[in-house]
Amino acid sequence: QVSLVESGGGSVQAGGSLRLSCVTSEYIRDWMAWFRQFPGGEREGVAAIYTGDSDAEYTPSVKGRFTISVITAGRRGPNTMYLQMDNLKPEDSAMYSCAAVKTWGRSRLSQGSYTYWGQGTQVTVSS
Repeated sequence: QVSLVESGGGSVQAGGSLRLSCVTSEYIRDWMAWFRQFPGGEREGVAAIYTGDSDAEYTPSVKGRFTISVITAGRRGPNTMYLQMDNLKPEDSAMYSCAAVKTWGRSRLSQGSYTYWGQGTQVTVSS
């Protein structure tokens, strides 16, 4: 069983930046992703990355503002996935969660595609 722990959320004014982190309990060579959930809404895929080669995908609303990255401790240590969020907007306010291990053939930005989930970290952007 893989555990994921997020950190880095908080409150910021519009135009500001935050960096989210997600640390895994063990080595993962698979897709990982960031999702966000608005109050009363479904989870939306924000960005996904393959830990093996850092191939990445973004949802259109964050392209050019958010950057996803991942590092691995040593050859097969835990992974740390980041989401650098710049030029934040009030509409980016949400609970952000990380996910790992994608079902083969499923969409990289669909919440139903992933096996493991973190608890989430809140991001609030004020205007």
